[in-house]
Amino acid sequence: MMNTMVWLAVMIILIIIEIVTVGLATIWFAIGALVAIIVSMLGGGIILQLTVFLVVSFGMLILTRPLAVKYINNSRTRTNYEGIIGKVVRITQDVDNIADQGAAVVNGQEWTVRSADNKCRIASGSLAKVVDIKGVRLIVVKYEEE
Repeated sequence: MMNTMVWLAVMIILIIIEIVTVGLATIWFAIGALVAIIVSMLGGGIILQLTVFLVVSFGMLILTRPLAVKYINNSRTRTNYEGIIGKVVRITQDVDNIADQGAAVVNGQEWTVRSADNKCRIASGSLAKVVDIKGVRLIVVKYEEE
């Protein structure tokens, strides 16, 4: 009976940690603790309980975590930073790295723009593709429609 209470306490602590962190890490060990509770209630010894806890926990972690992460986090909202890279933008001010000028409006916000190639100038009104962001500057390449 004492082992059952210890496993129950371990399971509750692991569930609380999972709720606080939301990292899909300790839930698998909470499941392992649940199975260890069942083994304890059926009269299994402490060695069997520990073995079942470890096997179930790591088995669940290895086999199901990648699937859970894929399907649970699939609606994650990309940040502004991530959402801009790869986007095609219209240049609003000539881009010239040597003259230290260039601008574009992305999602209603004006950004300073620089060309990925120092020798490449991009005229105002042209399209460019964002390839990187350095600080508050978009790094772009001239966009050629396919």
